[in-house]
Amino acid sequence: MAGRIFLKTPVDLSRAVRLASTQTLSAFELQHKSPVVRKQDPIPVALYGGRHAVTLLPGSGIGPELMGYVKQVFRYAGAPVDFETIHVDPNSDDLLHLITSIKRNGVALKGNIETKSEDTLVQSRNVAIRNELDLYISVLNCKSYPGVRSRQNNVDIDIIRQNTEGEYAMLEHESVSGVVESMKVVTESNSERVARWAFEYARMHGRKKVTTIHKANIMKLSDGLFLETSRRVAKEYPEIEHNDMIIDNCCMQLVSNPHQFDVMIMTNLYGSIVSNVICGLIGGAGLVSGKNYGDHYAVFEPGTRNTGTSIAGKNIANPIAMLNASCDMLDHLGRQQHANLIRNAIFKTICEDKIQTPDLGGTASSTDVVQRIIDHILASDVKAWNDYALSEAD
Repeated sequence: MAGRIFLKTPVDLSRAVRLASTQTLSAFELQHKSPVVRKQDPIPVALYGGRHAVTLLPGSGIGPELMGYVKQVFRYAGAPVDFETIHVDPNSDDLLHLITSIKRNGVALKGNIETKSEDTLVQSRNVAIRNELDLYISVLNCKSYPGVRSRQNNVDIDIIRQNTEGEYAMLEHESVSGVVESMKVVTESNSERVARWAFEYARMHGRKKVTTIHKANIMKLSDGLFLETSRRVAKEYPEIEHNDMIIDNCCMQLVSNPHQFDVMIMTNLYGSIVSNVICGLIGGAGLVSGKNYGDHYAVFEPGTRNTGTSIAGKNIANPIAMLNASCDMLDHLGRQQHANLIRNAIFKTICEDKIQTPDLGGTASSTDVVQRIIDHILASDVKAWNDYALSEAD
């Protein structure tokens, strides 16, 4: 590129990727199951009285109760957000109302939506949402919490995952009886978007190394294209080290020595595998949040995308991943002060007070954790007011 692009938000980063790309991206109007770049015409997002409207998708399993905790914490933190709650019928394939809401608001907070039907004509709602809105990037910031029991300590890895194609193309057919073919779709345009987004992200956040994860030794055309594109884009960022690693070796290296990784980029299925491995290393599914970005819209959710049906309603689900996702959403909306207030309360609760749910080795209930977070938020507000009063007195 001729010069650096200075970025402030993930949306700026997505726009910068489009400007930096030298290849014209295809923009066909296709159904959401088609894994191609989808043209989006953004609806202007309005603020009413300085408040943000956000689409809330509780999803299935533990999703509804976690969303209740988010609303409770937001109320005490004074976060200027109004939620438009939409419940998805698991027996319906109609996503028009849901998609229209996200387009209108620009942002969504989401639980995992269960697809109960095994009918081949009923597609995954989660995948359909990402494809329909062209949320081509998924980002997980996997960082250890001090004081949380884990298999590896001091881990700090960013996973950047292609979000709309690969094995998740949802293109399968039975060619002859007993023989099923599933298409893995990798396109140069999407591979370049992901690679450039990752290197711009690394540059913006001061990261030193990007690792491309692949299986190009076997899938020479599909993964070979993804790897070749990453290597080509990497040449435009000489200050950032680039290497690559085969997916199976990557999983072994993550378990034995995760500290060698900084930023990792990969296709869709590998991203699902790697994100779950890393989350397992640093404390489990209940901690890490996930961010999904396109050029115009953003959807935030727990990082491992688990439904948690088996523990729903038992008051033992870890609320931290969903609360972290809500903080990421506040950052995206430019409400860093509210996000930091909640994050600091989370840190004090699980790291200093050791109020932890059973998945982290603790005995606290979900409501115990949330109540302690609220206590810290209230205490921070009192301290801030006292500091302000003292400064005025001086």
